[in-house]
Amino acid sequence: MTRRSPFPWRRPRFELALLALVAISALSVVQRVEAEDTTRMCLTAALSHGNLSNDACFPAAGRAVAHGHSYANVAPGVSALAVPAANVVGLPSPERWATNDDLQLWLVRVTSVGLGLLVCAFLLGRVAEGLAPGWGGAVLVTFALGTIASAVAPSIFDHVPAAALAFAAFVLAWSGRFGLAGLAAGLALPVEYQALVAAAILAAYAAASGRHALVRFGAGCVPGAVLIAAYDWAAFGSPFSTSYGASPTQPDAGVAGVALPTLHGAHLVLAGERGLLAVSPVLVASAAGLVLLRRRAPLEAIVCAAVTVAFLLLDCGYALPYGGDSPGPRFVVTALPFLAVGLAPAFARAPVPTSVLAAASLLASTGIALTWPNGVNSASGYAGTVWTQLAKLVDDGARAPIATWIEPTVFGRLGVGTLGGGAIVLAAGAAALALALAEGRRATTLS
Repeated sequence: MTRRSPFPWRRPRFELALLALVAISALSVVQRVEAEDTTRMCLTAALSHGNLSNDACFPAAGRAVAHGHSYANVAPGVSALAVPAANVVGLPSPERWATNDDLQLWLVRVTSVGLGLLVCAFLLGRVAEGLAPGWGGAVLVTFALGTIASAVAPSIFDHVPAAALAFAAFVLAWSGRFGLAGLAAGLALPVEYQALVAAAILAAYAAASGRHALVRFGAGCVPGAVLIAAYDWAAFGSPFSTSYGASPTQPDAGVAGVALPTLHGAHLVLAGERGLLAVSPVLVASAAGLVLLRRRAPLEAIVCAAVTVAFLLLDCGYALPYGGDSPGPRFVVTALPFLAVGLAPAFARAPVPTSVLAAASLLASTGIALTWPNGVNSASGYAGTVWTQLAKLVDDGARAPIATWIEPTVFGRLGVGTLGGGAIVLAAGAAALALALAEGRRATTLS
């Protein structure tokens, strides 16, 4: 039987301030309406009335067909999470939304998806501070604002809440709370079908602590598994059928669009114009940090690496590695907090290069987060990566293409304009990273 390493849990200094700055920077963008919004909110409307189908509402790109009725072609979890907020704000039907800056829809997105980013950041910051005292805040900010998670958080994609639940399951299992860990892992399944991969790896982690731990973990998974099985049975006729199988627009390759990884897929995911390493070079330090973590927490380092590799392989084998119009390889987002655990030993061992990579990642990720809905639909897209576009911004100022792609923010209602709102987003992120890095350097000096 392999023993778990001692559970690291410590509050970073300035935690609340950092979380507030992260929220200002990541969640204030009011992205334009996408087909994904319509799909999710049509299901939310159906669930609000006790139904699963909504024949007159689902767009063609978001429709699954079964028994002569139309259903959402995605997992139902995010739509269910959105029910309270949608009813509180009185969210109207999609045809009545403001196309570019609908604040009612923004509020639903933030409360059903965006809060998951803060949950991930909070958990990661606490664990990282326990692993590398003084650097928890830097890890918190770097994950939240220096990765694609920041661009996905104010959208309606399901990856951020799935990441929050899966990572919470890992943290709970590490602390020995295997029943609650299973509950969190199981509840991730109705949010994102692919979360089954993380749940399986976490079940193996529980098994390493003994049969009783595995039983408690498995029992905890039951409610979430029953929920998604009941939904699929009621909608598609079998607990083993999914919305992917009933969707006419789902890629035919492999299982639910996922086949063996390809070199083309790997290039797009890692080094393409919106690839992980182009937008978040700090992830190189994260990977190196997981290697360092093996000395202190070998089993946990293996779990984090296994989840990361599994989701990378899934995305590299998916027919559309960026998942259509998106800020990048969004299917990897569920694994990013696991990978970011490696930032703690990376900051502690090599603070200067890791800090430089973190700053570069925050700049590039914020550029993507502010512009991707318009950028991916422009004539050239992010040709040459976002760094090429940022260089044009330095040369050409407001005339640069990326300056015209900036999305509205909630600050626009205060009269600062689109560019002013973008400046506030960047300033809040820069302030958060500066504060966190200063604390890391202070703690290193004192030690």
